[in-house]
Amino acid sequence: MSEKEQTFERIREELSGNDVVLFMKGTPVFPQCGFSAVTVQVLSRLGLKFKGIDILADPAIRTHLKEFSDWPTFPQLYVKGEFVGGCDIVKEMYQNGELQTYLTEKGVATQDA
Repeated sequence: MSEKEQTFERIREELSGNDVVLFMKGTPVFPQCGFSAVTVQVLSRLGLKFKGIDILADPAIRTHLKEFSDWPTFPQLYVKGEFVGGCDIVKEMYQNGELQTYLTEKGVATQDA
């Protein structure tokens, strides 16, 4: 199995084991870029429980996630295994209420503050 296949398998395991996963630069407590920080803020405002995965600490995921999602930038948000988008998409969806609706439809609990 190639490194790429192994990495795709690890990504699938994270997505199947967690309802909400944010692949980001840094951690939810200490984001390492502005886009990751904004996305964490949005998810936190919703009171969303999510798993943050630091792509800076895992070069294989950083390299292969772009192919896995067919999305060129980070952060990347997944809900119930489905790719939602990056910072701009998540922020826009939050601002117009689409994100809250999407999460409800997916059966993910929020506590919008």
